[in-house]
Amino acid sequence: MNFFRKIGIALWRIWFYILMLVVILILSPLLIISVLKETWYPFFFKLARIWARVIMFCMGFYPSIKREQSFKKGESYMLVSNHASMLDIMLMLHVSKNPFVFVGKAELAKIPLFGFFYKRTCILVDRGNARSRKAVFDQAQKRLTQGLSICIFPEGGVPNDTSITLDSFKDGAFRLAIDHQIAIIPMVFYDNKKLFPYQFYEGGPGKMRAKVLSFIPTQGMDQSHKKELREKTRIVILKELENTLNIP
Repeated sequence: MNFFRKIGIALWRIWFYILMLVVILILSPLLIISVLKETWYPFFFKLARIWARVIMFCMGFYPSIKREQSFKKGESYMLVSNHASMLDIMLMLHVSKNPFVFVGKAELAKIPLFGFFYKRTCILVDRGNARSRKAVFDQAQKRLTQGLSICIFPEGGVPNDTSITLDSFKDGAFRLAIDHQIAIIPMVFYDNKKLFPYQFYEGGPGKMRAKVLSFIPTQGMDQSHKKELREKTRIVILKELENTLNIP
């Protein structure tokens, strides 16, 4: 029985990657138009939200979002959350109506078709390259001045040790938020690690719970507050994750 279950999960996961590409192909005429000009990014963002929702629905994922505070239309924010699955990208797009730009790993640009749009719309970072990290801040500043928000997964990637609830946070998101005096929006994605982990023969359809926590303001802060802001954000996300079993 375990053998057939693994076969079923393997086919379901293969379907996920096929679905990602098929939906991009269907939307590609509009997607290509949307990336011709930087100022058309909000249109691309709407298409990306459609892409994310179609994938979640067709994979059997049902988002359930709770909010302690709501986004204000036209405001720029720094969006952060725990990171344990590829589903985090889709769920983040579902949660936020405010257009935002992902800061993501440069190697994802190598994925066929997906990578074409990824490198034209996201801020790519090579974490082993100091020049690349500097370029991230320059590009993020440009996007923020355009009225967009920024999304960074501050763990810097998915922890190799799956027993880790929440890895330590990198400084980048908090440095940028202080520089631009924009609020941090901490979010918790409770179930993505279980629903679609990086282990190939695990996971399955189900409810995707997320919670938008109270915003953390940065007004009046300078870089001397960076560590305090980073740890405060991590603590509120970690506490919420540790209380997962108590959330209906």
